[in-house]
Amino acid sequence: MCSNPFSGFFTDGNGTPFLGDSLKVWARNGCLMTRRQVVALGGSLLRPEESEQRTAWFGQLRQLAVHIEGNGRHLGIVVGGGLPAREGIELARTMVSDPHRLDEVGIAATRINATIIQQVLLDIGCDVAKVIPTSTQQAAELLDEHHLVVMGGTTPGHTTDAVAVAFARDAGAGHCIIATNVSHVFDKDPREHEDAQSFSTMSFEQLAKITGIGRPLEPGASAVIDPVAVGWAKDAAITLAVLDGRDTSILEQALDGQPFEGTLIQ
Repeated sequence: MCSNPFSGFFTDGNGTPFLGDSLKVWARNGCLMTRRQVVALGGSLLRPEESEQRTAWFGQLRQLAVHIEGNGRHLGIVVGGGLPAREGIELARTMVSDPHRLDEVGIAATRINATIIQQVLLDIGCDVAKVIPTSTQQAAELLDEHHLVVMGGTTPGHTTDAVAVAFARDAGAGHCIIATNVSHVFDKDPREHEDAQSFSTMSFEQLAKITGIGRPLEPGASAVIDPVAVGWAKDAAITLAVLDGRDTSILEQALDGQPFEGTLIQ
């Protein structure tokens, strides 16, 4: 049994951690292939603008699932709501003011997206749970029985980032990967600020200064990491990685314990 295979990252001969993106890795002690792993897939990853990109991404995701299962690993996938969630919430907002009711609309969209991923994997014979869990405890139990479990949101008040962190906690995983449509955590929105600086590694305290901690997002709002997820990960000592999930090779590198481009938070 591994004591703590994801306790940090590689160091040089003087014991100094490598900080460059191309060198940053999960620390390994040979037990990676037996670990349970959890990844949050942003809902935007399912909806690239061009249909060719969408088809290619789903194909690469299936290859990754086959790779994970073939190595005897167990992977939990939590899928976000993306555009369907935002559109549904905006439609309901004209008549509904209760944020928890609006969150229920977004949760329903995440479960539709999760079902799409589930069916894509079942279609090629992957050992994926045939139900979409409605709680992280149920998801963790299903991960005992299957190599792959796919789920969406659970309850109002937090995003699927927080669900993924809770899934990792309940499943006994020491880390959680947030695969989104940005490459790193930045000190400010890079879409609005040309001088935005990215982080290769950071502490939870540094992350909290950027995202906040513990306070739920408004229904339909987005952030690089949900502040609720930040608080839960910090409390549970779960290492986070943020990376660009549009390139599944980066996600595969992180899952395999190889160097990857992104931000490591611990």
